Amino acid sequence: MDLFSSPPSPKIQIDALTRELKEHNYNYYVLAEPTISDREFDRLLKELEALEKEFPELAHLDSPVKVVGGAVTKNFITKKHSRPMLSLGNTYSEAELREFDERAKKLAGMDFEYVAELKFDGFAIGLTYKNGKLIQALTRGDGTQGDDVTENVKTIRTIPHQLHGNYPEEFEIRGEIFMHRKAFDRMNEERVKNGEAPFANPRNSAAGTIKMQESSEVAKRPLDCFLYHFLGDEKRFLTHYDSLKEAETWGLQINDAAKVCKSMDEVWAFIKHWDKERKKLSFEIDGVVVKVNSYQLQHELGFTAKNPRWAIAYKFETERAATKLLSVSFQVGRTGAVTPVANLEPVLLLGTTVKRASLHNQDIINELDIRVGDTVFVEKGGEIIPKIIEVDLDMRPLDSKPLEFITHCPECGTALIRKEGEVAHYCPNEEGCPPQIKGKMVHFVARKALDIDSMGEERIDLLHEKGLLKNVADFYDLKYEQIFGLSKTTKDEETGKTKDTRILEKSANNILLGIETSKNTPFERVLFGLGIRFVGETVAKKLAKYFKTIDAIAAATFEELNAVDEIGDTIAESIIQWFANPQHIEIIEKLKAAGLHLSVDESNQPEIDNKLDGKSFVVSGVFTKFSRDELKDTIEKFGGKNVGSISSKTDFVLAGENMGPAKLQKATDLGIKVISEEDFMEMIG
Repeated sequence: MDLFSSPPSPKIQIDALTRELKEHNYNYYVLAEPTISDREFDRLLKELEALEKEFPELAHLDSPVKVVGGAVTKNFITKKHSRPMLSLGNTYSEAELREFDERAKKLAGMDFEYVAELKFDGFAIGLTYKNGKLIQALTRGDGTQGDDVTENVKTIRTIPHQLHGNYPEEFEIRGEIFMHRKAFDRMNEERVKNGEAPFANPRNSAAGTIKMQESSEVAKRPLDCFLYHFLGDEKRFLTHYDSLKEAETWGLQINDAAKVCKSMDEVWAFIKHWDKERKKLSFEIDGVVVKVNSYQLQHELGFTAKNPRWAIAYKFETERAATKLLSVSFQVGRTGAVTPVANLEPVLLLGTTVKRASLHNQDIINELDIRVGDTVFVEKGGEIIPKIIEVDLDMRPLDSKPLEFITHCPECGTALIRKEGEVAHYCPNEEGCPPQIKGKMVHFVARKALDIDSMGEERIDLLHEKGLLKNVADFYDLKYEQIFGLSKTTKDEETGKTKDTRILEKSANNILLGIETSKNTPFERVLFGLGIRFVGETVAKKLAKYFKTIDAIAAATFEELNAVDEIGDTIAESIIQWFANPQHIEIIEKLKAAGLHLSVDESNQPEIDNKLDGKSFVVSGVFTKFSRDELKDTIEKFGGKNVGSISSKTDFVLAGENMGPAKLQKATDLGIKVISEEDFMEMIG
């Protein structure tokens, strides 16, 4: 030792200990490969703790001394995403992947690069940083809003609390929380030693852990996180890949397998490589995500209602397992569709025990020639829903008989029907079949319909059983004295556990308040809530906008319904049939009497003429005064129509900055007028 050298400064000691302990934490908790003893780790931690106590101003925000959790969250607050957290479209074949490539090239009008990334089998999360500090972590939720799990996420050792380098002032970055295989196995071993039940698989464990109430317990679980989608000022970057590489310099963990591919051939080579190599990874992946690299082209391609047009997920073939078909039962859904369900001898598949699998319809049963007693091969479609893919005919019992589809509803005894051109059998007894009645009421109270969150499936079941709910209009007749004190005990067939449903004072008041509040729901959501077959959210909005009132829709002819944009023969027929039922008209009259909105409320709507009536627009590029969505909404309000791609039928291209040169050239070649944001504002006055 040099007697004349001074000891390291407290800052140097704290920085060095923090780095070392973080590395040991990662090795122990995440990789399950500790490199020092617990005793040595504790000694280093105490040394850092003593230094931080003496020099608190030098302690790191995410110091190993602090990142142990401690907050208790009774109820997670739901917050809206800055931008919707959409899911990706899935494909399972090379042919479908190349179709996606052709569609993207057709819309973009040019060749471009892709980025291929591993698809992690975990739990989606969105992290928001402001001035480099982690201020919020939201789960996916329903895609529009998610739960605030910030305190729990702060315990994950690979998610920095404070960034370094040249980071933006504020941004969001999304990724996947997961567990490494070894860490998951070690955690399960410890649980078994402690007399606790082992967890089923890493993905479910990660999802369950992040929603625990005590962050100190979350901190004990071996969670890790890869980040893969920057949301912020995208003008800062030309490409998606550039944003990932830059985010890495701020201290964020990006998986290094991501690769820029010049063509779909290179993407396919990447997929084939990782399909073989995935077993060697320390974590689970279930496919590869393919994204258009250019941010400008991503803006050009845009989104469908559910998915981005510039990205797709290729899913690997799933594992399968052999088991025995014990019996087949039949379930009746909200629309009356009857689904056959295979009851299986329990089998372990991708970490979970599978006891049931959907057989979908009679055509699938006939195609498989499936019979009770058969040995069948089961796999998880999209890694989630179990399905039977094949029968082992060599193992078939000699006395087996073909499986016959039932002829009458298993719930109400009504003769089933099967409409021409459809694969499903239906129970036509809409107003008298219990699963249909309850299913319609569950749909009616859902968030995207009437949003009566105090009225769940168990309470609907209880109130229906007590004779208080026969249809959706009955919600508005409920009284406090009718529902207070009601209770029911049910038993879960799979687990054998009992569950009590009780309506006490607070619950009764919340139910009645929720029902009263639902009377303010806009017409299009009430229309969606009625559960008319094929009338989803989008169709309900179009019908409400076109006809304005429920009476006008009820009186509309087939031709009038068909004239509405995107409403074809099938939807039109379904609407006419629904309103032809006298019981449905009675429900409508009761809802009117209860005060629900069954017409478009135009009292607060500005008077706007149809200046753009019949004109079609392509909106492309980045705008200064309005967002693209605001411009599209304005086009529709003035009677115009938004279209996704330029064709000879397009009337105008509304062009912002960074509009793709290929689109501009196509518009010029077709003689389509290209207008600016200012031109558009003049056009609508």
